[in-house]
Amino acid sequence: MARSTTRPVVKLKSTAGTGVTYVTRKNRLNDPDRLALRKYDPVAGAHVLFREER
Repeated sequence: MARSTTRPVVKLKSTAGTGVTYVTRKNRLNDPDRLALRKYDPVAGAHVLFREER
């Protein structure tokens, strides 16, 4: 898959403070702000908010 500046690779870090990260890609045109998704944190054992870190 070709890399582009329109869909950069971003790291999502857990807000629970466990240090768990997810790696995903986002569309910069549709989501210019920081991405925040609710995903599963295996250390916390629950779904928590993951925010994009830069």
